[in-house]
Amino acid sequence: MRVLVLLCSAALVVGCAPAEEQPATDMADTQAAVSLADFAGVWAVTAMPETSDSALTTFDLVATDAMDGWSMNPPNREPIPMRVVLVDGDSVVSETGPYASLLRDGVMVTLRSVTRLDGGMLTGTFVAHYATTSADSVVSGRMHGMRKAPGE
Repeated sequence: MRVLVLLCSAALVVGCAPAEEQPATDMADTQAAVSLADFAGVWAVTAMPETSDSALTTFDLVATDAMDGWSMNPPNREPIPMRVVLVDGDSVVSETGPYASLLRDGVMVTLRSVTRLDGGMLTGTFVAHYATTSADSVVSGRMHGMRKAPGE
């Protein structure tokens, strides 16, 4: 009798076990791959907080078809060099700084951003790390931009 109960229990456990799962689809496989040439040009960019549509700042983003030569060009300031650190799937990851903050006088900031192309628009997110020990030393936000016409 114990053997019968044990065999029935084993059959029940095997029968109720989940079917073998299909391997997860890699997100990069489903995203359209981009090249740096797709981003090349000058973009009028607006940066905003994560939870608001209020502009924090605006700048021109100058992008090239290479890993170097990118810059953030704020109004009335010298261009700030950017480093493209990764091109993957539909995204370009870049780092900027440290540089004198556009928003906080006398504070240095380092920016890491991820940009994508969406219907001819530049969209993305950023994380700013301020060289301060205050509670707001890290700020996250989003950005969008439109390609400027040559000579604009």
